[in-house]
Amino acid sequence: MRLLIILSALILCFSVSSISNAKGKKKRMSRLIRNLEAKKKQVVITYGTSLTSHGGWVKELEGILNKRYPKLVTSINSGGSGKWSQWGLVNLKSRVIMKKPDTVFIEFSMNDSVERFDCSVKKSKKNLETMIDMILKSNSKCEIILMTMTPGNGQADKRVNIKKYYEVYRQVAKQRRLLLIDHHPNWLKLQSKNKKLFDKYVPDSIHPTPEGCSEIITPVIVKALGMKTKKRKVKRK
Repeated sequence: MRLLIILSALILCFSVSSISNAKGKKKRMSRLIRNLEAKKKQVVITYGTSLTSHGGWVKELEGILNKRYPKLVTSINSGGSGKWSQWGLVNLKSRVIMKKPDTVFIEFSMNDSVERFDCSVKKSKKNLETMIDMILKSNSKCEIILMTMTPGNGQADKRVNIKKYYEVYRQVAKQRRLLLIDHHPNWLKLQSKNKKLFDKYVPDSIHPTPEGCSEIITPVIVKALGMKTKKRKVKRK
């Protein structure tokens, strides 16, 4: 009887401990945020299409990081308007590697799907993986973050099968255990549920307005990076 009581107590303690651990599990931080929390200076490069070179989210993210981690972040926007992954590969050394980044955001799939570039899904993947290999060869500890973006408007702007190009980023991120920030489903959801608001945020279904970035893109990036949210002070009566 005594043994049964002891076993029951042990089982109960284990169950309570498991529940507590599950509830108390810390949100995983990106390497960028872990380093910044450790007071290490970081160089962050954003690399992609016009959605990066003229993307409101880049400045917003820079502002958030600088406010949270003053004097620790150097942010460099190396994106190119109207560029695709072949351009990204050719210019990688000068626009990314030579700047010695600690974190690189990459998004080229939007323009890889443009008909005039004649970039197959296979070539898009090869270019992406070559860029990743080159970055890691220069710095094996560099964090590479892949992103999908807005839906595009298909044949109207000569983008074909954009979903297949986005799927490449998902596959590569999974295979290589990279952080993927997948904006595409969020935009599709908004487009199907509130077309009027979607059209306001992305008038051409490609380039988000500053407001669209603030509402849809930047918060998702901040959450994906695992930034700590400051606890609000409870006023005592």
